[in-house]
Amino acid sequence: MSIESFGSTTATMGGGFIVGILIGYALKKVIKIVAVIVGLFLVGLAYLQYQQIANINWNKLQTVSEGAITTLSNLIIMQIPGISNSSIAGDVHAAATASSLSITSFGIPLTGSMSAGFTIGFIKG
Repeated sequence: MSIESFGSTTATMGGGFIVGILIGYALKKVIKIVAVIVGLFLVGLAYLQYQQIANINWNKLQTVSEGAITTLSNLIIMQIPGISNSSIAGDVHAAATASSLSITSFGIPLTGSMSAGFTIGFIKG
């Protein structure tokens, strides 16, 4: 390892760490805002039912929300590199190959520092 490559590796690690912190912090803030909005919506529905202005079928609301969450989680799983239906069903070798290719294309210093920064940003957010 030469001095010239040390500078670029340091810049990659530092930049990845800072970007990870920013992404983690912002994501936690967005999740908090969405949780408050959904909570206020549900409180509003409960208040309307309490005042007998609206009749809410809570069982139907639960079924619909569970279906939406399942669909969303399936979409998110399909977007993660290295995870697909075949790898979940047991094709571990293909998942390991795709995962190793995605790590080598980004570089271990970048992904490692970004994940560390994301964790710290998410915790502090």
